[in-house]
Amino acid sequence: MTQDTPQAHSSGPKAHLVLADGTAFPGIAIGAPGTTTGEAVFTTGMTGYQEVLTDPSYRGQIVTMTATQMGNTGVNLEDAESVNPHVAGFVVHELARLYSNWRSQLSLDAYLKQHGIVGISGVDTRALTRHLRDKGAQSAAIGCEDVATLHDRAKAAPSMVGLDLTAQVSTEKTYEWQGGTGNWALSKPSDARLHVVAVDYGVKQNILRCLVESGCRVTVVPSSSSAADVLKHQPDGVFLSNGPGDPAAVEHGIRTVRDLLGKRPMFGICLGHQILSLALGGKTYKLKFGHRGLNQPVKDLETGRIEVTTQNHGFCVDVPSLSDKCELTHLHLNDGTCEGIRHRESGAFSVQYHPEASAGPHDARYLFKRFIDQMTAAR
Repeated sequence: MTQDTPQAHSSGPKAHLVLADGTAFPGIAIGAPGTTTGEAVFTTGMTGYQEVLTDPSYRGQIVTMTATQMGNTGVNLEDAESVNPHVAGFVVHELARLYSNWRSQLSLDAYLKQHGIVGISGVDTRALTRHLRDKGAQSAAIGCEDVATLHDRAKAAPSMVGLDLTAQVSTEKTYEWQGGTGNWALSKPSDARLHVVAVDYGVKQNILRCLVESGCRVTVVPSSSSAADVLKHQPDGVFLSNGPGDPAAVEHGIRTVRDLLGKRPMFGICLGHQILSLALGGKTYKLKFGHRGLNQPVKDLETGRIEVTTQNHGFCVDVPSLSDKCELTHLHLNDGTCEGIRHRESGAFSVQYHPEASAGPHDARYLFKRFIDQMTAAR
């Protein structure tokens, strides 16, 4: 089944995005030449395409931007969440050929080409988003090959269920992070009051910046690190980062967190939240189409405040599986799913959303202070 194409917004080779269920969406090839496969998902942010492209949590996914036009502010190197983009493919309705922003360094199309990201424009992204919402996220292929070949490629692509992708995005070597927020000034190690070891499952750089701005000296360690590897740095606290893939498949991370519980204050975000929950004996499950965007409403059950949050996840924590060990601290108001927990015994806590992002714009930054307060008290 092929969806009708909207009016073409750019010239170039004809291409298709074909889903594993056989639905095909025509368009124009953008970015790097070639064919790509991945899990087709959508994000509802009207801006922030550069942060999406460089978020390691999107590893292995073909991302559809639901806003009409992308690329009109170009790309700059300061706003990246990691050194390189991580998406498997990029889907837009209209690609801006002209861009205007005083910080821009190159066009979105040039950026995609530079980093080998296959994309497609001219797609009816509204129809694609409705289809994924109704049928669920699924494997897909983008390319200039015939629809039948792309369909075969989509069906052969691995499911996200059971995939541990953390090794593909994690640092291979331990390093010190010193960059802060604001005007990107460096925070001197002597100014830092507390030492945090961040386990890198695919960490976004702005999380590290927020930890530094909160008064921390930050040491980033690989996702494969053991509890002994973490503790040898003598941290005041342990941070568990975001990352891609199926949390239940990250067995090494679950084991490490289980061994660390109660030994240091602990704070997790996104995949880190899921890994903490699994280490506590909980379960996770795959959402039909996930939560991805800048406008996700979350309720803090302690204060009753509503936070506008940024989210990017396809898996969720099963709250009943943790009812005897944890309290639910945050709730997603769209579907009632788990957005935060606290371990009653150790005080370890985590959230599913991204408090370092600026959706609210700063509704959730208090979570970093909560982590600081726990470490200070533990000292």
